[in-house]
Amino acid sequence: MIKKLTFFIFLTTLVHFSFAQSFDKTRLDAYFDTLGKYNKFMGSIAVAQNGHLIYHRSLGFANVEKQQKANESTIYRIGSISKTFTAALIFKAIDEEKISLNQTILKFFPEIKNAGKITISNLLDHRSGIHDFTDDQEEFLKWHTQPKTEKEMIAIISKGGTHFEPDTQSDYSNSNYLLLSYILEKTFKMPYAQILDKYIAKPIGLKNTFLGKKINSKNNEASSYRYEGDWKMEDETDISIPLGAGGIVSTPTDLVKFGTALFGGKIISQKSLAQMKTVNGKYGMGISAIPFYDKEGFGHSGSIDGFSATFSYFSDGNIAYALTGNGSNFNNNIISLAVLSAVFNKEYRIPDFNTVKQSTADLNKYLGTYASTAIPIKINITKDNSALIAQATGQPALRLTSNGNHEFKFEEAGILLSFHPAENQMTLKQGGKEFKFTRE
Repeated sequence: MIKKLTFFIFLTTLVHFSFAQSFDKTRLDAYFDTLGKYNKFMGSIAVAQNGHLIYHRSLGFANVEKQQKANESTIYRIGSISKTFTAALIFKAIDEEKISLNQTILKFFPEIKNAGKITISNLLDHRSGIHDFTDDQEEFLKWHTQPKTEKEMIAIISKGGTHFEPDTQSDYSNSNYLLLSYILEKTFKMPYAQILDKYIAKPIGLKNTFLGKKINSKNNEASSYRYEGDWKMEDETDISIPLGAGGIVSTPTDLVKFGTALFGGKIISQKSLAQMKTVNGKYGMGISAIPFYDKEGFGHSGSIDGFSATFSYFSDGNIAYALTGNGSNFNNNIISLAVLSAVFNKEYRIPDFNTVKQSTADLNKYLGTYASTAIPIKINITKDNSALIAQATGQPALRLTSNGNHEFKFEEAGILLSFHPAENQMTLKQGGKEFKFTRE
């Protein structure tokens, strides 16, 4: 239910900058205009300060086939951001002394291996060792559009077994949060959808946040798409499968309201909030640290069926940010960095998607392995027909596009490579920094 994104970023420097009450919204609009013009993103984003919406933008269509444009109220599946809601509900039950962090899951799921050792805490911070049922992709894709009962899902999870002893390692598993969803239903004696509505949505006024059902475009609910020259509709996972692990739908305006309320202590106690924020191994409990330069933020991201989403909250400035997408032909992390840069007065680039065609023979002059004395990586430059390929040490291979004049870019990460073939040199530009490389 969550997509792990790789960041192709060589170096980040810590700098201090302050939030501007009135940031340049016109420039940020121009950024999104560019993404829309080149079919790079469909979805919505929102930013709030002190609980008040200060920026919103929607791009593309909620439903391409019906030419139904997205707007501020368009509802999206938010994938694993659902886990933050589920964790908050678990802590609500803990605050009310209905359950405890240290109790095992034995009474709930005796059929699961190590149930007498695995605690609710282990489920929350992904230290249970329980196999993630979505990892079996080939098998999962055979039945993910079909309704499943709790009994059926428990059988699937039990069959997957465990990978390590509880609390000895961290390993992200959607199974953990599906089990937490069932624990909530058994504890509150009502369906997950009702629990979510009663304890979070209604009290803080989330009008468009609920457990999803089959997507209904008449209710301004977005369908999801992949880009293959044009937008192609994706399949729908039946919501009975992920529940509180990835089944909630929402809008960015609701998500920034949720973030402000959660971190403002209006949903759970400050003690419980502190526990959610505490990282044990790799993860917190339903939230993760999301730093932005010298700003400390917390939040979560998620993806499901072509939908993508992220939300974060920064106490410095009381800033909440959210993105929900139903189609992406770009790296959404770069979009989030641009929005936060605008809000916190940090420099960012409006992408340039214009390209120059190069013949395969023209690329030969750039090929080779380049090293730098400034940063401890090497970049291997190869080609695939008429495209130049760059691969840095420990990073995935990136397909570059040409600007002409010996310049190539990877727009998704804001990377520009300038070659000087006669001198066997190359300059890497990213994030306002420049690094010289020499061909070996």
